[in-house]
Amino acid sequence: MSLVTKKAPEFTAKAVMPDGTFQELKLSSYHGKYVILFFYPLDFTFVCPSEIIAFDAVLPRFTDKQAEVIGVSVDSHYTHYAWRATPRDKGGIGNIGFPLVADIDKSIARSFGVLVDEAVALRGLFLIDKDGIVRHELINDLSLGRNVEEALRILDALQYTERHGEVCPANWRQGDEAMRPTAEGVAAYLAKHAR
Repeated sequence: MSLVTKKAPEFTAKAVMPDGTFQELKLSSYHGKYVILFFYPLDFTFVCPSEIIAFDAVLPRFTDKQAEVIGVSVDSHYTHYAWRATPRDKGGIGNIGFPLVADIDKSIARSFGVLVDEAVALRGLFLIDKDGIVRHELINDLSLGRNVEEALRILDALQYTERHGEVCPANWRQGDEAMRPTAEGVAAYLAKHAR
């Protein structure tokens, strides 16, 4: 069951914060900001570090758009800490600029519908708006890494539609023309962009 258009499930859980401290992270404390909440299977694995490092590499582009990035797995906060403390050339992720949430009881993954076989989370990504509503979700199987640029593109599209009241067609990117959400608007857009 999709969470799109619904309130994001609330949670409070231990997290390793960007400064390396342990804190209780409450999703509702991010109200008023956009949130990119992504789930990954496990620390010290294969595809997961590539995704976390990719999100970290473009983190300023998310924060410039008033968006916070939060990672979640079923590992403990101690395991997250150890993974962060391990250098990248030794299989770790090093210091990253966003929180990693510990979902050791798997309740968060379960509430977002990404828990598989009661074991680990699939690669779920959720864009949550400033009011706490899920506006986009993408769920990949364990072996399929996500495209961080697509997460940025969909955030741009949401913010554009909120500001301008227009809708974003297929493959829309920041700076592209959008369309008015009317029959005439769609017809005009398609006529202009017919190939």
